[in-house]
Amino acid sequence: MSKTVRCTVENRQRVRRTARALRETVPTALVETTPPVRSEYDAWTLDAVLRETDGIPPGVLRELALAGLTLQPTPSQAGHQYLIATA
Repeated sequence: MSKTVRCTVENRQRVRRTARALRETVPTALVETTPPVRSEYDAWTLDAVLRETDGIPPGVLRELALAGLTLQPTPSQAGHQYLIATA
């Protein structure tokens, strides 16, 4: 397996693992993963909408850090916190 393919597989696994963790630990309205070919960031991307929160909770930041994901700047809207992170 080439290094590029291995990195892509590892990134996909990190993003999917983090998506599962968020679904289980915080109130979410939506959690999706997007492959690089469909992502505007050209990377495996985690998109989430968090409910009942102002800002991004420390537990969510911890999950992102443990997975080595990069948080992208995203404004909150309509009482929900939007979150985008890339691998």
